[in-house]
Amino acid sequence: MSVPAQSAATAVPPGGQPRKAALAAWIGSALEYYDFFIYGSAAALIFPKVFFDESDPATATLLSLATFGVAYAARPVGALFLGHFGDRIGRKKIMVFTLLLMGLSTFLIGCLPTRAQVGGLAPVLLVLCRVLQGISAAGEQASASSMSLEHAPPNRRGFFTSFTLSGTQGGQLIATLVFIAVSQLPEDQLMSWGWRVPFWLSVAVAVAGWFIRRRLQETPAFTRQAASEGVVRLPLVTLLRHHWADVLRVIGGALIASVSTIFTVWALAYATSDAVGMSKTSMLWVGALANLVALGAIPAWATLSDRIGRRPVYLIGAVGSALAMFGYLWAISTGSYPLIMLLGIVAFGVVYSAANGVWPSFYGEMFSTRVRLSGMAIGTQIGFAVAGFAVTFAAQIAGPGGDDWSAVALFTAALCVPPVIAALSARETHTVATELLGERPGAEAARPETVTA
Repeated sequence: MSVPAQSAATAVPPGGQPRKAALAAWIGSALEYYDFFIYGSAAALIFPKVFFDESDPATATLLSLATFGVAYAARPVGALFLGHFGDRIGRKKIMVFTLLLMGLSTFLIGCLPTRAQVGGLAPVLLVLCRVLQGISAAGEQASASSMSLEHAPPNRRGFFTSFTLSGTQGGQLIATLVFIAVSQLPEDQLMSWGWRVPFWLSVAVAVAGWFIRRRLQETPAFTRQAASEGVVRLPLVTLLRHHWADVLRVIGGALIASVSTIFTVWALAYATSDAVGMSKTSMLWVGALANLVALGAIPAWATLSDRIGRRPVYLIGAVGSALAMFGYLWAISTGSYPLIMLLGIVAFGVVYSAANGVWPSFYGEMFSTRVRLSGMAIGTQIGFAVAGFAVTFAAQIAGPGGDDWSAVALFTAALCVPPVIAALSARETHTVATELLGERPGAEAARPETVTA
């Protein structure tokens, strides 16, 4: 039977579920993105020597960074599949599936033979595993964000939904700390077996995440939708008919992730290259401390968005990141470690966190419950696909010596323009009742075909 919609002021989720959903999103995202980000560190520091031809270091690094982007190319395909079923069978099942798939694919990377052992087959196997990682990641943030948003009190959706992204930063922090530990090994041990250990640890990641997520309840919004009106038969068709403009906004907004990929991968490779000469460990600590600061900055920015709106906070992050990344890359070029540390924390830990902490609620609130997971997954993953290959383009833009940091800074700033346009053209949604999100008068008067859950 149908359930009367409650107002934003009176709709209070059942006891404890918002916190449980946020905790499950945080821990699951942290565990899953630990898997995802250890690949980024390895692609910059290890894989050029293990899976590619060492006789040409510049080309080996370029190819290794390209494999980092391969997962992003696979993500739109995964988004179509996982978004469809997430809006058909629920958020919880997709969250469990993505976690297990990420754990398996990451463990397999740790078991791969090297180029010295099997020749050209080694990078092929690496790419296949990376594709599986991309498919998994395609559904992770959209399902976790939908789960948190739909469990949250209406006036605190930004705060609770931000736990998905603070969990992502937590996973990146853990991955960085693990790589700092293994990087202390002698070079021969690191290249022979040490680099595999972080990938093998994903087994524990998958098991722990499975226990956490399988106990979470499905969201009240999805349950009511399925019981009263049924689920959408073809979410993609509904998106194209009624939400195409919002999907385009999310695609443009998702390009903000280019800041993360440039910071995490290209800047790390540049700083540790012969052109600058910073040590691997010192640069990994920059990322670790920046992520530590982000753990506090993300919920703080999200809380501010619950008060003043999603758009202004998101714009602070998008515009500020274009400027802050220019400063960070300049700092690397100077070789001054204190300056690198300071501007790295400001750029990634503080400024970027404004956009990063708000987008789960900002994007999610553009869509109705019927198609929220599909809309978020498809929109973000197409944008993230472009952002993922930003690393490869940056490596080419940086020139033969890989040291033209100003060109990369301008390239990063250019990729921040579409997110600004997307935010300026979007509706403000932080005061809209949860059951009315994504609804427009007359837009869905002729409801698309539904089926009972």
